[in-house]
Amino acid sequence: MYQIDFNQPIHIYFIGIGGISMSGLAQILLTKGFTVSGSDRTPSSLTKSLEEAGVTVFYEQVYENLTKDVDLIVYTSAIHEGHPELCAAADLSIPTLTRAQLLGQMMKNYALPVAVSGTHGKTTTTSMISEILLAADTDPTLSIGGILKSISGNLRIGNSEYFVTEACEYTNSFLSFFPKYGIILNIEEDHLDFFKDLDDIRNSFRQFAALLPADGALIINGTIPNVNEITEGLDCKVLTYGIGGDYDYRATDVSYDETGLGIFTLMKKDGTSLGRFSLGVPGEHNIFNALSAIALGDLFGLDTDTVKKALAAFKGTDRRFEYKGSFNGISVIDDYAHHPTEITATLQAASGYPHEKIWCIFQPHTFTRTKAFMKEFAKALSASDEIILAEIYPARETDNLGISSETLKQEIEALGKTCYYFPTFSEIEKFVSSNLQPGDLLITMGAGDVVNIGENLLK
Repeated sequence: MYQIDFNQPIHIYFIGIGGISMSGLAQILLTKGFTVSGSDRTPSSLTKSLEEAGVTVFYEQVYENLTKDVDLIVYTSAIHEGHPELCAAADLSIPTLTRAQLLGQMMKNYALPVAVSGTHGKTTTTSMISEILLAADTDPTLSIGGILKSISGNLRIGNSEYFVTEACEYTNSFLSFFPKYGIILNIEEDHLDFFKDLDDIRNSFRQFAALLPADGALIINGTIPNVNEITEGLDCKVLTYGIGGDYDYRATDVSYDETGLGIFTLMKKDGTSLGRFSLGVPGEHNIFNALSAIALGDLFGLDTDTVKKALAAFKGTDRRFEYKGSFNGISVIDDYAHHPTEITATLQAASGYPHEKIWCIFQPHTFTRTKAFMKEFAKALSASDEIILAEIYPARETDNLGISSETLKQEIEALGKTCYYFPTFSEIEKFVSSNLQPGDLLITMGAGDVVNIGENLLK
């Protein structure tokens, strides 16, 4: 594998530079004196920001973009063999690294690298940790999978030894990382276009945990089934967390306010209490996310009152139960949930939010995931008072596997729930405008572009 010497800046070309993680890595390299260029399919606020910083961005991904002055190519898992720019790299003998390999090499430059992993909750938890480290004046470098309002983006470049990033299991990318501190939030079936089954996924998380050095630590959700299979025999310190139970960090006396925000007492295994915590984001799932962040803060020796204030002030990341506004007395929330477990958590959080009826507009994400979890999606969505389906967002996929949102609609109706399906956003917007009443709560949900529906209605 090509090894970057960060003391000798070179010219690095990013295929897919507009991605939220890729753009962040490009920004970090710019501050280190590297020459950066790249390509993407469409302009965005992220590519515009890069161009303003002096980066050349091509919006047509063609062979001719690559020239001999490029020293290294970085690409994502979405770029497949045969891509014209990868072909050019091969012909010009330009070495390549995946996004994950680059990020792993970057982590070696920091004494306190933290990697946040799990099937769900990575962006929210990384954001919570970011807010804590910022409140504690640690001057961290942060790479987040969503937009954090307090830093006006997904990236912050600091000058300390703290480096925090998300660690995604898809294509085993997190196995290229070099963290000292790791967090595992949960382990469930997902990305079944890559993994064979849950055992395959668990094996990858076990390998991720084994990356942590003897002087590092793993913070893991103690409620993960057979958690000892993941932690047994690790060289590093292992800290568990959960609600109640016999964990190293546990939430007790849990309650929720009138908008579903969690309140709890944090107890350590030795009987020490860290006091009462109040969260600024709703739902039980966010109590679990916060517990991992609190454990990390305690491990770092951060002031507990600072941690409390940071978590109370954290109101979420873009597209994570994000209040967008209201129209005609109807509140609009947008959420990134695209897995049955995430849908269940979001709708549970919504049940504690003021509403007459909950209307969920769900846009399934990828044909593979929709087919694999068809019945689970139907059951999870049935917790909403009313359900509207948009067409499946294909993302990287081209084979529809013989399904559509009409297939999911039939599964939902088989459970005795009314479900509406419209092929276009304009039809959904027209239906919503005619059928929702003041006091209703509208949630646009999914990892695609369903957010546009709510934003169009608010206009």
